[in-house]
Formats: sequence, structure tokens, C-alpha cells
Amino acid sequence: MAILLFGRATAFFVLGATCATGVAAQEAPRRTRIAAGPQLVPRFPGAKGVVVRPFLDFSRVRGDQVFQFEAADESSSTSIVQNSGFAVGPAVNLEGSRRTRDVPGVPKVGFTVEAGGFAQYTASALPMRGRVELRQGIGGHKGLIGVASLDYVARDADEWLFAIGPRVTYSNGKYQRAYFGVPVESVGTSGLAAYRPSGGVHAVGATASYLKQLSRHWGVSTYAKYDRLVDDAADSPVVRRYGSRNQWSGGLALSYTFFGRAN
Repeated sequence: MAILLFGRATAFFVLGATCATGVAAQEAPRRTRIAAGPQLVPRFPGAKGVVVRPFLDFSRVRGDQVFQFEAADESSSTSIVQNSGFAVGPAVNLEGSRRTRDVPGVPKVGFTVEAGGFAQYTASALPMRGRVELRQGIGGHKGLIGVASLDYVARDADEWLFAIGPRVTYSNGKYQRAYFGVPVESVGTSGLAAYRPSGGVHAVGATASYLKQLSRHWGVSTYAKYDRLVDDAADSPVVRRYGSRNQWSGGLALSYTFFGRAN
């Protein structure tokens, strides 16, 4: 089991540790890797500025196996079904709020829990992994968001790992209207033209990550991500005045592996 965590999903670190501990008791011995550091992410979808949030990772594997590849930008998740390279399970992400002062005159977007699932396939003949996620917002934007990714993964066991690949992000009309729309009743208070986006692809981009084991126990990991807003999201008056079509993220973490690296 491996749980990938970011600043938006810090609360699930305890949940992941609890679940993994229960499994380890039945299938010992296992190795545990914990990583922590800072990351810069957009303050909210479509924002021009970035904020510093925790960049956390918690992973466990059998002692004779390498750690499973996890993309730096995927949601917190755990596999409940794994067979012949396929994996399926629940996924959770936390999205911060967009405050009224971030976009004056337009309704704020509250803190959102995005709950859903993922499906992925790791090819045995090629160093590739494809993954799709679909999450429903609970509170906050209340919309539906999905991400499709494809990663090329090069590695030398747990000594080092490099991954890079494209991303396509989809959202429904409710999500896009929350972050990119301008209701008619907000025209007078915001000074923006009324705008009602529909659902569809709202961003395309890529993510690259690198992990390096420095010693038996210590290692480092880093990532960089770029998304470009497209279609209705890119044409939003909110993005044009207060945000940016270019969305950048990046992080750096120090890791510690209990019981050392795999043989």
C-alpha cells in the first residue's frame, strides 16, 4: 500500500499510516518511506500567484520489492484491486478556498473535499503508466473533475527514478462556473462581464519528477508541473483580470526509509 499526500491532503496522512500499519502486521517485514518538504502551488485554480504548502509522501512495500511509482501530482489514493498491471481504488484530494478578496465582487469558493476513484495500468513491456482519476467536489465548488495522465518512468530500483508525461484535466460546468464564471448578479459589483462556461477540458500540461536515494536511509525527491488553461477556462474574465492561463507547481522533499533500501 502507498498513500501519496500533498498539502491539500495532509489530513489523510494519519489515515494512510493507520491502514498501512494494519497490513504490515499481517505481511511483515515491510519497508516504510516518509518524505516531507515544501511545495509551491497555485492559490486556487486559475490563480496568478502561488502559495507554499506541505509536500508529503508515505509509502510502504514488502522488504524485497521496490517502491511503487507515484506521480507527484496525483491524489491521495490506495489500491484495493491489483492484477496484471491494473490497479483500481479510491482517491481523495483537498482543494483550498478562493477568498472574496482574491476576485472582488464574485462569489467565493469554499474549501472542497474531492472524493472519487482512480484506475491505472502499468505496462510490463514498456516503462509507461497510464492513470485516470474522477473526483466529485463535496462542498466548495461542488463540481466534477477528472485527470488523465501518461508517464514515462525510468528507474534503477530505488536508487533513482525519473518520470515525465502529459496531463489533461476535465471538469463539468458546475466546477468551471465556480472558478471561471461570472454570474449575472455579480456584473455590477465585480466590473466583469457576465460569463457562464460549460464543461469540458480546461487544462493541458505535463509533470516531471525525480527521486534520488542518497544513502541507505536518506533520499530526496523533487517535481515540476505546468498546466495551460484552455477553452472556456482560458477565456474567463476572472482569469484574464485576476489570474493566469499558465499554472505552475513545484516541490522538494527529503525522505527517510525505515529498514533501508531493497536488495
